[in-house]
Amino acid sequence: MTDNVLNVVLGLVASAISAALGWLAQALRRRRKVERVREFLGLPAGSECLIVVPRSVGAGSHANTVTRRDAYALMWLAGLVEECGARPELVAHDAAHRGLGAKTELCLGGPVSNERMAAHLAWGLPGVLITSGPGPGSNVIVVGDREFAADRDQAHTLLARIATPDGGRPVFLIAGQTGTANQAGVRHLVAHHRQLARAHGRNGTFALVLRVVNPEAYGPDMVELAADVTAEALRRPAAAPAAGVGTGTGTGTGASAV
Repeated sequence: MTDNVLNVVLGLVASAISAALGWLAQALRRRRKVERVREFLGLPAGSECLIVVPRSVGAGSHANTVTRRDAYALMWLAGLVEECGARPELVAHDAAHRGLGAKTELCLGGPVSNERMAAHLAWGLPGVLITSGPGPGSNVIVVGDREFAADRDQAHTLLARIATPDGGRPVFLIAGQTGTANQAGVRHLVAHHRQLARAHGRNGTFALVLRVVNPEAYGPDMVELAADVTAEALRRPAAAPAAGVGTGTGTGTGASAV
């Protein structure tokens, strides 16, 4: 074998080794990213996840029906779970009679349309008050002394992650003032879960209020952060809210997700 041929062979071998090492490094980076996402969502490969389904609230609605926009949101959540290699289990809001921490839980809808959501708010985010009703200005998310009202130009979603005791699997809450807001909150979680993990840690609790801009024109696509309300949401209020107001206890005057 001449020196020229030997140099060519050595060059090809070196290129193959470099390509293999580059591929391995990229695979390891992708795996670390996936593992970080799984840790944040509490979804190791092969695990199970509860997706708690709200009911449709309104005149003529059947107790077991789901609105079209909530159905879209549930499909996005199921896709996120399957992306992590986990298995989603859909369960009705009034049939999820189980404790916390054994499985990751993704809970959709306000406390009026979702009894499980009402329980989670009362337990994990006592500083959050969600009112709901048919009239203008009746759909409000109150956190501490801050109010986020829905109107023609905007709607809001509470997006939260609650760490459970003893290092159990987390609970994620997406409570929108409308069905469009529910869908927007889910899409924000799906699109930005890596940024959320970096900003708030992979094992902590956070509560964010997202603003859906002009939902009648843009649907669930225009979303911005209205406020990080984690500290206020975790603070238990000194006095109980007035009777007849929809809160974490599930009382209210109308639908929180339509």
